[in-house]
Amino acid sequence: MEHEVQAAPWLLWLQNGQVGQAMRQSIVLYPAVEVLHILGMAALLGSILCMDLRLMGAARAISATRLARHLLPVAIGGFCLAVPMGCLLFVTEAVALSKNPAFLVKLGLIALAGTNAAAFHLGPWRTAALWDADARPPVAARAFGAASVVLWLSVVTSPRGRNHPSTRISQMTH
Repeated sequence: MEHEVQAAPWLLWLQNGQVGQAMRQSIVLYPAVEVLHILGMAALLGSILCMDLRLMGAARAISATRLARHLLPVAIGGFCLAVPMGCLLFVTEAVALSKNPAFLVKLGLIALAGTNAAAFHLGPWRTAALWDADARPPVAARAFGAASVVLWLSVVTSPRGRNHPSTRISQMTH
């Protein structure tokens, strides 16, 4: 690993620890964790995007608060699956990923999307009872929903910043 000389000690510890080694050495473990990460992200982003579409004015016949009650458990479950699996994926290449601009941009986009969600909940969502059913959401709610769609689609479409798994597996066998 060419970046290890300048790496922070905690990154080296993560990457070279038992978990990092197991993730890199097992042909089954890495793909299984990656699949679970993708499933978690699908649940998280699917529920977020459904809510965002409602915020932007779609399906006004469905109460926004009722929709949120149904989607929130899915989003939380997806988050609880995606984050630890993402951490396991990170551990396999902690040093290289910590220096990879594409990965850092992806993390920045995730942080912006989270900030957008927090600002929405501290702002327009507090007045949801006024526009909950059959009413067009206020401009602020629509703007937060649109920003969320753009941010999360940017997260999904931005480069991952690491080798394709087939490259990684071929490197393991040589």
